[in-house]
Amino acid sequence: MARKFLYVVASLIVLVIAALLVYRIWGMQLIRAVMVPREAFAPLSPLPPNAYDDPKMWIARPDITTGNPALWKPAGVKDQPTAQKAAIFFIHPTSYITTLGDAHWNMRLDDKDSLATARRFVQGQASAFNAVGDVWVPRYRQANYGAFLTDKPAGDQALSAAYHDVVQAFAAFLNANPTGPLILAGHSQGSRHLLQLLREQVAGKPVASRVAAVYAVGWPVSVEADLPALGLPACARRDQAHCIVSWQSYAEPADPSPVVQTFERRNGYTGKPRKGTHMLCTNPITGAFNGAAPASANRGTLDSRDEAKPPRLLKGVVPARCDTSGVLMIGEPVDMGPFTLPGNNYHVYDYSLFWGDVREDARQRLAAFLTK
Repeated sequence: MARKFLYVVASLIVLVIAALLVYRIWGMQLIRAVMVPREAFAPLSPLPPNAYDDPKMWIARPDITTGNPALWKPAGVKDQPTAQKAAIFFIHPTSYITTLGDAHWNMRLDDKDSLATARRFVQGQASAFNAVGDVWVPRYRQANYGAFLTDKPAGDQALSAAYHDVVQAFAAFLNANPTGPLILAGHSQGSRHLLQLLREQVAGKPVASRVAAVYAVGWPVSVEADLPALGLPACARRDQAHCIVSWQSYAEPADPSPVVQTFERRNGYTGKPRKGTHMLCTNPITGAFNGAAPASANRGTLDSRDEAKPPRLLKGVVPARCDTSGVLMIGEPVDMGPFTLPGNNYHVYDYSLFWGDVREDARQRLAAFLTK
């Protein structure tokens, strides 16, 4: 009996090793085969002109006082008062992740599962800004995750369709906040839309003077090929306002090659190639361009591994160092939950790793903006 048990265990080990080998060799091909929608892209009907006047089109806004995930904060967090509040426009990351026959190129606005996931993202990400102002987070017909895995025109078409919803939401946000400082933030797909929004709807326009800071987290930004067209510089230090923050988190040993390849494949917003340029890396612990900081300086990482309990804020757990490749290294792998991506990519946890630091960063940048 013992020998048979050992044979079973040995067989399972061989199967696991074989599966890992298959993934290592054909991993991305397999993912694309499963995750990229098979249907033809169909243009989305425009939303009604006043669609975002309806609170139901928002995951968070000031008049949503019940069940607003952006109002959440961990137990024990106490905030210093601010001289003036900002209005925060936050674009949530991809929560529409489907496979094979269930996959459309863009999320339907009544997709309950994707909206529930988006709300969890808002709680763990956009909540970092609620100490400095009112957080606005629109629902939008986001592109499927598979849109990022294909070179088919449909991928870009899906992203363009999602961006048009974001533009409409941003116009409603500005109409509701005609004066005062603004903070613009996003993550992943949200940051991609945010950068395009900066280029087309903010840079060179009167609203640009109101932007205290931009948090384009989880999407690569070229210092030379993107920033000059966005109208704002990289944030060089924490007491600097009117600038852009960005990082992408990896544990070591890291393999950021998929991100680097995507970054280099296309031209930047200036029209110049991104290949051979520097990827913007802000150290979220120090708020400075590049550099390193020890774990002891980290103001708080969100621990949400226990789904039965609210996330906890743990201080001094994760260090940060901007690598020469332009990505942010967090040292050895840390257990954040089941969503670490291949290559020790902690993309899903870009905000959670440094939630307390983002909160302090926003406070200091807004204070610097108000005293300029």
